[in-house]
Amino acid sequence: MSAIRILIVDDMETNRAILEQIIEDMGYQPVLAESGEQAIELLQEFTPHLVMSDISMPGMDGYELCRILKSNAETRDIPIIFISAYTQTEDIVRGFSLGGDDYITKPFIPEVVKARVGVHLRLYESGRQLRETNRRLQVSVNSQLSQIEKGKKNMLYALANAAAENAYFGEGHTERICKNCRTLAQGLQLSPLFEDRISDSFIDAVEIAAPLCDIGNIAIPMDILQKKNRLTEEELKIARQHTVIGAKLLGDIRTGSDYNDFMEHAIEIARCHHENWDGSGYPEGRIGEDIPLSARITSLVSVYCALTEKRSYRESHSKDEALLMMKEDAGKKFDPDMFDIYCKIYRQLC
Repeated sequence: MSAIRILIVDDMETNRAILEQIIEDMGYQPVLAESGEQAIELLQEFTPHLVMSDISMPGMDGYELCRILKSNAETRDIPIIFISAYTQTEDIVRGFSLGGDDYITKPFIPEVVKARVGVHLRLYESGRQLRETNRRLQVSVNSQLSQIEKGKKNMLYALANAAAENAYFGEGHTERICKNCRTLAQGLQLSPLFEDRISDSFIDAVEIAAPLCDIGNIAIPMDILQKKNRLTEEELKIARQHTVIGAKLLGDIRTGSDYNDFMEHAIEIARCHHENWDGSGYPEGRIGEDIPLSARITSLVSVYCALTEKRSYRESHSKDEALLMMKEDAGKKFDPDMFDIYCKIYRQLC
């Protein structure tokens, strides 16, 4: 017996027997149901290749059965052929409007039934093959996009590391930014003040986006980045351009579907991680909540990392020393609520 199964739904035993014989003659397997309710129960056990349903039945009629099947993602593609003695135009149109695929009138003409069933089985199989082909193509495309995105990320991190080296940041600086932003974000997630704004996906995105905060330094002259003495006003103006340059660089290579939220956060972090809570930062002088949350997290972590890393002109500070130095900027440079949480978890930072 063929694996192709056709569900026949009719409350009249004679009609079921006639259709059963026609379907068996075609080499297919008929499955019989005497009501719409029984058909629904059978559909829990198997998925037919085609449904032939009477319209006028006690309880659930053929129209309602069709509506249920077409509203379910798992059964909506199964072709439905209505079988009925009704020949009124409005009855036929109603069946098609509900998603029915064809209409066969009683009494049955075996040759017509076989022709209609054959056509819809071929159409169903063609549609199934097309959907499977599209699924495989989508998997292939997604795989290729994933490889492209991975390559872009590797390129961006290489640039970020080069920018960090140009600025004489300590060894492992970008890795510390990454890990510590995650730790701080997780701490914020546990606070009622931030829990509704920090999801697990947000933490993941910030973790991989934050290390790109100073990527714009790649375009700043090394004699400015590595200068040990105080920068002149002109040099300071040039150095501060790394925020705008970094955001533009990331924006220029971003595509419409890049990395979910990763690039969105990377761009806003690069541009806004030097904005201060009191509005005294750059490049736009944003104030308070107008500064993106991801940038506020990165700003605090960047200062912590800078203070606790060795520089050519000084030794590194301890975690406790860094905390005392940063307290002066709570409510000025840093989000005060965020800083309070940092004070509770700072020993967990690396």
